[in-house]
Amino acid sequence: LSSGGAGAMALSLPPNEPCPSTEDGYVKMFLRGRPIPMYVPDALVTTYSLDTKLELPPKKLKLDWVYGYRGRDCRANLFLLPTGEIVYFVAAVAVLYSVEEQRQRHYLGHNDIKCLAVHPDMVTIATGQVAGTSKDGKPLPPHVRVWDSVSLNTLHVLGLGAFDRAVSCVGFSKSVSDLALPPLSVTWPYTAPSPQLCPLTSPDPSLWPLHHSPLPCRPLPMACPIRPSLSLCPLSGGARDCIALQGMHEARGVSLLTLTLPAGGNRITQAVLGAHEGGIFGLCVLRNGTIVSGGGKDRRVVLWGRDYQKLQENEVPESFGPVRTIAEGKDDTLFVGTTRNSVLQGSLATGFSSLVQGHTEELWGLATHPSLDQFLTCGQDRQVHLWSVATHRPLWSKAIEDAARSAGFHPSGSVLAVGTVTGRWLVLDTETRDLVTIHTDGSEPISVVSFSPDGSFLAVGSHDNFVYVYSVSEGGRKYSRVGKCSGHSSFITHLDWAADSSCFVTNSGDYEILYCDGAGVCMRLGSLVREQDWVGSRAGGIWPEGTDGTDINAVCRSHDGKLLASADDFGKVHLFSYPCCQPRVSASPVSTPVPRASWRCVPALCPLPGVPPPGAPHQLWVSASPMSTPLCSMPAGGVCQPCAPFPGAPHQL
Repeated sequence: LSSGGAGAMALSLPPNEPCPSTEDGYVKMFLRGRPIPMYVPDALVTTYSLDTKLELPPKKLKLDWVYGYRGRDCRANLFLLPTGEIVYFVAAVAVLYSVEEQRQRHYLGHNDIKCLAVHPDMVTIATGQVAGTSKDGKPLPPHVRVWDSVSLNTLHVLGLGAFDRAVSCVGFSKSVSDLALPPLSVTWPYTAPSPQLCPLTSPDPSLWPLHHSPLPCRPLPMACPIRPSLSLCPLSGGARDCIALQGMHEARGVSLLTLTLPAGGNRITQAVLGAHEGGIFGLCVLRNGTIVSGGGKDRRVVLWGRDYQKLQENEVPESFGPVRTIAEGKDDTLFVGTTRNSVLQGSLATGFSSLVQGHTEELWGLATHPSLDQFLTCGQDRQVHLWSVATHRPLWSKAIEDAARSAGFHPSGSVLAVGTVTGRWLVLDTETRDLVTIHTDGSEPISVVSFSPDGSFLAVGSHDNFVYVYSVSEGGRKYSRVGKCSGHSSFITHLDWAADSSCFVTNSGDYEILYCDGAGVCMRLGSLVREQDWVGSRAGGIWPEGTDGTDINAVCRSHDGKLLASADDFGKVHLFSYPCCQPRVSASPVSTPVPRASWRCVPALCPLPGVPPPGAPHQLWVSASPMSTPLCSMPAGGVCQPCAPFPGAPHQL
């Protein structure tokens, strides 16, 4: 931090020499050599100092709820624990979800998790992760963590340096305290320092999880094509109970096989040909010895008797996708994980309904309702979901023609806008999800759609370097273009309105800041709007040392104006006091870039949209992880004071 000239201040990352200026009353920040002037309001010029040290925020972030489940590219990752919780994972979080209490607990020792196994004691859990980055920014190789599901304490860390890209499958032996890692055919006494290796002969094995029968002398069921081959890895004690499938080949019929494994040999005891149409992705041996199988193509869940005759079946609704894994619940309840990242609950007699739901591809758009207990997400999977905060489930879902990139609510909350990757943007009715209108501006992705605080304008920022401005009437149901803001030499990344709706500020991919009026006329001199309520003029300190313009993806201020949250490319959410000049508190619930963040004030305590009363709690919503698409909520416990509405669009400087 350095001061440059009388009344002019410069913020440089990394530090530069003092930067004198003929202009007074601004803070100059450098990103990749580009000077970024941020004008200080006249009332603060005489007292503003870069050397002022702010206090830490009085509150900290704590992970409250994680939306979504990773079923698209993982198997055997859903289990019921004796506590009544189901355990699964999404992104970097292992979730323990109590359905009865509607409460989640979280194990946060990983970056992206790829596999999960539960020890026969039903308390110890093992999770394997991909290669990633540690909390201090250093490379972190793939490894397995063994942890206690009651205390959430890490018991052992295995395999550091033994794997290259990811641990994709893990399982405990039923007879000894060993951990099997089939992708490399590794067996590991999880209290020992080194593994035993058993190389597979196939150069490209396809490994599916196997299941042991809970009853003595019962065969081991498995699902595979008609011509499987097996690799048996002897453990230290000589028992051949580590099994890996290899050499999977395409086959028209898919069989349900059972094997018995006597000492020194193996044999197939039963084959049910044509059990499903397409692959069998999920198997579950029930407590009574019957077997439930799940089809990866026909979406059928089938119950097989002890004589392998079909007893009962049901079909998973098409919207949730094929079956990925099955877990037994209480009585006749089953939990079903699907390839479209959903967890279903139900029975073969009554059918299945959604318990956990998420996006199946990258999640890009996030917006909170201005007055109700709701928020919206949209993404690359062409799905738009309106969620209930109370139930943690979608109120409605709508499929659109194009992948979505951005979203925003009208201040009235009656309609919402969604921008897509093709240059089209559409407006939906919040209550009925009906299409209100659709427009096209260019052919590039719409990176931001933002209504003015008074609801009279809509600004549409595009990757074609332009911002299209529309007048809005009839309660958000009629749109007429009134201007086109040009001047940026790179794509639009973020946009923020002034509190009085008279103008807006934009960021671009080359870190340029421009100001435009409501008609889309560009104002080259930022000093003309220095008295406006801009978040950016007091948020320059969010940049850590040595970062560049791509590191921070979103910034949003709390409704009481006392807290500021930023989301970065390293999977971290930072919490600051507002106004801020240096980083303060951070939380890292995920390991992949966090593209969106938005504050929510408990709507039951907010009589007016955007105007929370004293004592109303804050909650921060962030979206993250391209593959697993989780959505996280974090209560910050902030205390609101009456304040004017502030535009909630994410903002980057």
